[in-house]
Amino acid sequence: MILDLQNINKNYGTGQVVVSALKDVTLQAEEGEYIAIMGPSGSGKTTLMNIIGCLDRADSGTYMLDGADISGLNENELSDVRLHKIGFVFQTFQLLPGETALENVALPLVYAGVPRAERLERARESLAQVGLEERTSFLPAQLSGGQKQRVAIARAMINHPRILLADEPTGALDQASGAQVMELFQQLNDSGVTVIMITHDAGVASHAKRILKIIDGCLIDPAKEGDQA
Repeated sequence: MILDLQNINKNYGTGQVVVSALKDVTLQAEEGEYIAIMGPSGSGKTTLMNIIGCLDRADSGTYMLDGADISGLNENELSDVRLHKIGFVFQTFQLLPGETALENVALPLVYAGVPRAERLERARESLAQVGLEERTSFLPAQLSGGQKQRVAIARAMINHPRILLADEPTGALDQASGAQVMELFQQLNDSGVTVIMITHDAGVASHAKRILKIIDGCLIDPAKEGDQA
């Protein structure tokens, strides 16, 4: 099992004004799964993604990632987990505007201490895998939305992470570009990458092999509810 969250709780605020963003959330994922988590704005889905991605900490509960308990790791250790085990794809791409596509993709390898020549070669290979080998020298402003998201996917995969986390990956794209991104996700999943996708779009979620819903901080598996019914 690549991912095992048990009884995760996350609150925001203090005193009498406390908002429960996550309530006893339990989520398990086997290696190579493709999961979509659906929920409306304010449901807790981004908070859950941030905890899975080691960008935030739960107030209580346990989190096992790739067989290791990461609940008690310090910030440097969490940063190392993010660098080597998790790739991120965001709705707004999160590309550095003053860097070329090649430099954006190579950025994680800078933090990993990879020599410049090697990281640029690996970045070229990663861009080729998403069909952008002819756009290596382009700045983000010179790329379409779909191309920007493919650069972001190439960057997310440069360190060969075990899990790809995607937060509304097609939210800023037209239909055709969104379809290309979803095809890339399918190819990555077919190659063995575990994909966990946050979305409000049922059409996007339908690409996943398992669809979960989050409502008011509670994670629900509709398939299990159907079995109980």
